[in-house]
Amino acid sequence: MSQPDRNLTNIDAPSAFRDRIASMGDDGKRKWVFPRKPSGRFFNARTWFSYLLLFIMFSGPFITINGRPFLLLNIIERKFIVLGMAFWPQDSFIFVLATLTFVVGILLFTVIFGRLFCGWACPQTIFMEMVFRKIEYLIDGNANKQRKLKAQDWNTEKIFKRILKHGIFWVLSFIIGNTFLAYIIGKDELFQIITSPVSEHAGGFAIMVLFTTIFYYIYAFFREQICTQICPYGRLQSVLLDDKSIVVAYDFIRGEKRGNPKKTSAEDLGDCIDCNQCVEVCPTGIDIRNGTQLECVNCTACIDACDTVMDRVKKPRGLIRYNSFDGIHTGEKLGLNFRNIGYSAVLVVLVIFFLLLLVTRSDVESTILRSYGTMYQEVGNNHFTNLYTIKVLNKTFEDLPIRLELLEPEGTLTMVGSDLEISGQDKTEGAFFVDLSGDLLDGTEAKLKIAVYSGDRLLETVKTSFMGPRK
Repeated sequence: MSQPDRNLTNIDAPSAFRDRIASMGDDGKRKWVFPRKPSGRFFNARTWFSYLLLFIMFSGPFITINGRPFLLLNIIERKFIVLGMAFWPQDSFIFVLATLTFVVGILLFTVIFGRLFCGWACPQTIFMEMVFRKIEYLIDGNANKQRKLKAQDWNTEKIFKRILKHGIFWVLSFIIGNTFLAYIIGKDELFQIITSPVSEHAGGFAIMVLFTTIFYYIYAFFREQICTQICPYGRLQSVLLDDKSIVVAYDFIRGEKRGNPKKTSAEDLGDCIDCNQCVEVCPTGIDIRNGTQLECVNCTACIDACDTVMDRVKKPRGLIRYNSFDGIHTGEKLGLNFRNIGYSAVLVVLVIFFLLLLVTRSDVESTILRSYGTMYQEVGNNHFTNLYTIKVLNKTFEDLPIRLELLEPEGTLTMVGSDLEISGQDKTEGAFFVDLSGDLLDGTEAKLKIAVYSGDRLLETVKTSFMGPRK
């Protein structure tokens, strides 16, 4: 995103933010961020919205649809259930299309609304700012008390607070880690691992401890560095945002030149009194007045802090607000451009195609091939047979009887053994013979069309080839 002209900003403002991230000190080492506790209308709205998302996330593994999980992503066993529907590796094309739709959706959303997702819906931000940070405020106190506690020698107070805080952090990480694990292996398997002796589920217990440790380390120590160093979305935004993208922005037209009118006699001061409250509440330690930066997650804490100061000095709110660069620089209102329209059109097409694939998705997937290594057999006067193998995958949760019928051309289909019976979410194999008259062969082969039925319900139609002798 373009930065404001130098004559529209504080000329004396430091430019070190362009050379390193805000949480890095002059010596190149990490600088621990102690953000002041935010408050205000945006923080209250984000709090209630985060409670809703947390409720959905923690209840997700335990919600069932017709006795089946609402969401299960068992990568190990290649078993996936979404909205109560079972998906298999054979449905990978649907996941590919869903991924493309998701990526295009992110592009479109970011181009228009910037990193709104990061500030309002990202799990990292929600857990860090709405759960762990609030617990830290309760135990260690406000930002100043946290700095003093970190700097002071180890004593009874510091040891007690550290044990209490990190103990709660570990318990919360255990709950979060196991909730995510439940999305992978299912709640029943998770409960079995928790309640059974460790020796019976050593692998599952090791994964449980690993998940807990990862989440504990992230929220107790790594924190905002996930957003500034690990997450690719922060870097992706730099090539997606333009001057029309909505971001958390400082109104440099109205705010500059910065300064407190009580401490200076300058007559050309802007509305920014240079109180640094927007910097003190930032969870990544940046100064939003420098413009859009990689570390900004659009959490709106600086908006609430600035609005509070504006109320005190009896000036209009919105010195820091949701807006675009053009909206501040030229007063231009947000509107659609060619790129936004293009992304939207592609996204609509992908969503429609994705929904069509879900609606037309077959309950079973059958693969019919001529039996490997076999030749045709002559069984009578100008009559020949081919041996076929069939593999059937049942994508439903119901047991299905499978019946085959030769549709084209006219001939006889004979199962080897009895008709197939396949359990829910299972697969089976079988074999059958097809008998055709040599008059139906086109050269050495004929095209077959075989219907797969469950009772009287047609599940799908499969095409294959029939081989005969040379004429």
